[in-house]
Amino acid sequence: MAETVRDLSLKIFRAGRDYAAERGIIVADTKFEFGMAADRLLLIDECLTPDSSRFWPQDGYVVGQSPPSFDKQFVRDYLETLDWDKTPPGPKLPAEVIEKTAAKYVEAFERLTGKKLEE
Repeated sequence: MAETVRDLSLKIFRAGRDYAAERGIIVADTKFEFGMAADRLLLIDECLTPDSSRFWPQDGYVVGQSPPSFDKQFVRDYLETLDWDKTPPGPKLPAEVIEKTAAKYVEAFERLTGKKLEE
């Protein structure tokens, strides 16, 4: 089973990586969640989205530097600036952080699909 999950993970990752690369995005890392139901292996959660992956713009990538990203790293970086012990409840996010994060997700969507997101 572990070999099957590994092989499927690599196949899905490679397909997503290649698709994104053709659209100017590096898939730096991602996660897949698998489960079992009635003896069948299932992919059970979102995959290759800004919530489950780290997306970097190819045109902004420089070796040795932290690149801009199209994922929730922006929120993580903001939270690291706070005096918060990381126990619930989490701090309320300022509108600016929410808006910038949403804009990053929209840009990733538009780059990956070639379509404008309708509001």
